[in-house]
Amino acid sequence: MDFELTEEQRLIQETARDFAERELIPIAEKVDETREAPLDKVKMLGELGFLGMLVPEEYGGAGLDDVSYVLAMEEIARGCASTCVIMDVNNSLVCEPLRMFGNEEQKRRVLTPLARGERLGAYCLTEPDAGSDAGSVKTRAVLDGDDYILTGTKIFVTNGGFANTFIVFANSDPEKGSRGITAFIVEEERGVKRGTREKTLGIRASTTYEILFEEVRVPRANVLGEPGKGFKIAMEALDSGRIGIAAQAVGIARAAFERSVNHAKTRQQFGRPIGDFQAIQWKLADMAVQIEAAHLLTMRAAVLRDTGGDYVTASAMAKLYASRVAVETADAAIQVHGGYGYTQEYHVERHFRDAKITELYEGTSEIQRLIIARRLLRG
Repeated sequence: MDFELTEEQRLIQETARDFAERELIPIAEKVDETREAPLDKVKMLGELGFLGMLVPEEYGGAGLDDVSYVLAMEEIARGCASTCVIMDVNNSLVCEPLRMFGNEEQKRRVLTPLARGERLGAYCLTEPDAGSDAGSVKTRAVLDGDDYILTGTKIFVTNGGFANTFIVFANSDPEKGSRGITAFIVEEERGVKRGTREKTLGIRASTTYEILFEEVRVPRANVLGEPGKGFKIAMEALDSGRIGIAAQAVGIARAAFERSVNHAKTRQQFGRPIGDFQAIQWKLADMAVQIEAAHLLTMRAAVLRDTGGDYVTASAMAKLYASRVAVETADAAIQVHGGYGYTQEYHVERHFRDAKITELYEGTSEIQRLIIARRLLRG
């Protein structure tokens, strides 16, 4: 498969790299420590068009392709994983369902400000008893005149601390199980409440919250797609969103790898740089090969989606492999740094903490294996 980049794609990559080096790398350690979302930097991403990259220009987006999105995500993740996931959720789990399933009025009213970064979105699917088993959501949506009344609790909501537009999945016909799930567009102004903020291992500044819906009235006009089609919308959002998470994983791995190479060149032991020792060289070589393979898998999934191909298996493969590479690369980076790697000063411990989430959200690695195996066996 040909991955030769267009001039526009290279420009997107260079713009994202410059932004990461100038604006994100200098603040990544601070936002990790303070757990405060860098909303000033997020606003700048919106001004660059990076919060609605796949949204057509007529709805406030950049009108770009998935390959451009992958290239940008890798660079932003390399700079700051917390900022990257804020960007990813807004693009893949909020703007994309609205682009694919929203009606014209919803695209004008809701999608446009999200794509411009004037509002920020969050995706509310997971519940205390519905994680990998997403079809078991218990949040209820009861029709009352021209409104639905939503009642329930969502957990692990990335961007939950500052989002003001939520894509919420609730069961409007419990007797039908997953076929009774409906997707709703819920604005914070409707009375959405925040519960507990999770103290996460990594991506600490992305603000992961419990979101409470206590008889929140949502107009029928805010049903996304058709009633009862919410489970399909949720799964399609995750299928495409995994490409972005794979790109995030590659970016985190690159950051850890680059720090390892620099350390190997400058750290002296036994009178010479540790990069002269074969044990370190082999670690760096393995890291480089794995990162390149993860990048190519991710690019393949992006190209398939751009060209209308069957990208679902490819996106699951990319996320499964790239997330493992991120964790293993960050682990190896700590080893290359020795005792220094265990300290915050050298940053690689942060990359290790940030990497782990890529094996969990938007479908655990175990779920990715199930998706891959089932699609291999169905034919």
